[in-house]
Amino acid sequence: MAASQRDISVSEFFAKNRHLLGFDNPRKALLTTVKEAVDNAIDACEEAGILPEIWVHIQRVGQDRYKVGVQDNGPGILKKQIPLIFGKLLYGSKFHRLRMSRGQQGIGISAAGMYGLLTTGRPIKIMSKVSVRKPAHYYEIQIDTKRNRPEIVNGRGEGVEIPPGQSGAKTIEKHGIEWIESNHGTRVTIELEARYQRGRGSVDDYLEQTAIANPHVAIHYVDPDNNQKEYPRVADVLPPEPKEIKPHPYGIELGMLVGMLKNTKAPTVSQFLMKSFSRVSPAVARRICEGAKVSTRALPGRCGRHEADELYKAIQTTKIKAPSTDCISPIGEELILKGLHQVVPGEFYAAATRPPAVYRGNPFQIEVGLAYGGGSTAHRVSREMLAELLEESDARTLRLFLSTTFDGLGTDAADKILKEAGMKPRVSPGKLAEKNVDRLHEAMRSVNLYDGQTMNVLRYANRVPLQFQAGACAITQTLMSTNWRSYGLSQTRGQLPRGPITVMVHMASVWVPFTSESKEAVAGYPEIQKELRLALQSVGRKLKMYLNRRRKVKHEGQRRQIFLRYLDEVATAVHRINQTDRDELYEKLLTIARKRTVEADVKLDDRGRPVEEEELDLGENVLIVDPEERVRQLLVERRENEGTTDEHG
Repeated sequence: MAASQRDISVSEFFAKNRHLLGFDNPRKALLTTVKEAVDNAIDACEEAGILPEIWVHIQRVGQDRYKVGVQDNGPGILKKQIPLIFGKLLYGSKFHRLRMSRGQQGIGISAAGMYGLLTTGRPIKIMSKVSVRKPAHYYEIQIDTKRNRPEIVNGRGEGVEIPPGQSGAKTIEKHGIEWIESNHGTRVTIELEARYQRGRGSVDDYLEQTAIANPHVAIHYVDPDNNQKEYPRVADVLPPEPKEIKPHPYGIELGMLVGMLKNTKAPTVSQFLMKSFSRVSPAVARRICEGAKVSTRALPGRCGRHEADELYKAIQTTKIKAPSTDCISPIGEELILKGLHQVVPGEFYAAATRPPAVYRGNPFQIEVGLAYGGGSTAHRVSREMLAELLEESDARTLRLFLSTTFDGLGTDAADKILKEAGMKPRVSPGKLAEKNVDRLHEAMRSVNLYDGQTMNVLRYANRVPLQFQAGACAITQTLMSTNWRSYGLSQTRGQLPRGPITVMVHMASVWVPFTSESKEAVAGYPEIQKELRLALQSVGRKLKMYLNRRRKVKHEGQRRQIFLRYLDEVATAVHRINQTDRDELYEKLLTIARKRTVEADVKLDDRGRPVEEEELDLGENVLIVDPEERVRQLLVERRENEGTTDEHG
């Protein structure tokens, strides 16, 4: 029995337990692969001070088999590092440092390559270029799961060197390497068993959410149907670079402290405390030692379990400053508003960024953005514009046309519209008769698309969208426990509120407490839930003010309409009784009616949008827009996208 026992490598373990990393079904595997590659690409660009530009291409190569290519304009990767980064699990630069980054464990992209190898037998392909004047490097790599080591399968185990200039272009063509010409950057290509599906939790959804939280990133996306989607950057400035910090004493555990005392090279316990932890000054180190009854000049290596235990207890009772917060880089309220406005249709936007806080010695910051109203552009599209969109659409069915053309309109809503219009879902959009276009337009305007609509929640950790396990996430749990009825929304106890509303929540931290290695849900530490609640309440109050004013305007407008309905009859009746000048009386009554219903003249229309200048103090970081602007831009955007697709076709 003893003879059969052996070490298990980390890659061998995850090969058998790939569900832990987010590869538990083909659809999720495709998303996880794209996510890990895009996260690495953005991180690399930001660390090099380069505004990120990302190309994502998904190609269908067989039944349930896809090829994913992700390229960036980053600094490139040194030749000797490429095999280790993409062919070895738990290899990276982010695990041991305390600063905000998208990746944490050094598992993601190499695990995606391992999944591709297991399901298709194909190696992961990497092309990286550090300078226009230096040769690029092309590798085909597979992981030796038993030893957790990379195996280079091309160029006789050395990879292929691609010279600069025309000779390099010929080499790229000769080897069939996929590469978008760039002075520097990296492209990773993985073939894997997967399933492509649109909708929530899809690659399309992930890239859209990435554009919201990363307004400084430009994304070019080509899906398996060869449709191209552009997410242009709306901010030309990189976020501030987070700085690395040392661990905070409050976040240390006893076993970790014992190991640090054993391995430190510091000559004294006092020096050990000051050099190993943040916010420990000589005075703080002295107080910790006094509380533990340990000499400040004691040798750390000679401290036994008892001394370590006393030091640990003393740390917990000593007042120490909170850790520095320059190790995290929040999105910022202004950029949250820009990102939401670019992607999410709405008429009212609000954002709030909480001051930095600490859990287990780790600094973190919570940000919330909210978009209300707007709904689908389907309610506001004109008959003429609908006819143009139908004529120019390349969608195969009416159902697909409705669900992909109009923001905020899903397949369920598309089915409602088609049922109301009495039309079949599989009819081709380009073959509709004029009378059917009229029926479709009337149905689009009359069907209630908001009935039963619940809050759309966008969760982020270090600017990365979290797509799965929403119910297990502290963000969702805090949203459901918040009393949204106080802010003018309808809500069933313990459920998300109902209405045309989208809320994005972002947690920035040096170490996000995920519930599993797949990084899909945030753990519910009390400190985190408190900050989440306060941030949600902040945007909720602004929403309440906006909704109250909108309701008041509507109510006063209805009162005025009632007055106006009878003023003419009252003036005529009085004139007949006492011969009073009818027109003069009517004008006086009209003036009184306007004074009594002055709120109806508030510079907001029946949708709550400003129509004239008046001060409405909702505080800072609020955006109120005309949702019909989206409709006016819709046809132009589609023409531009189709033109770009034709160029790349």
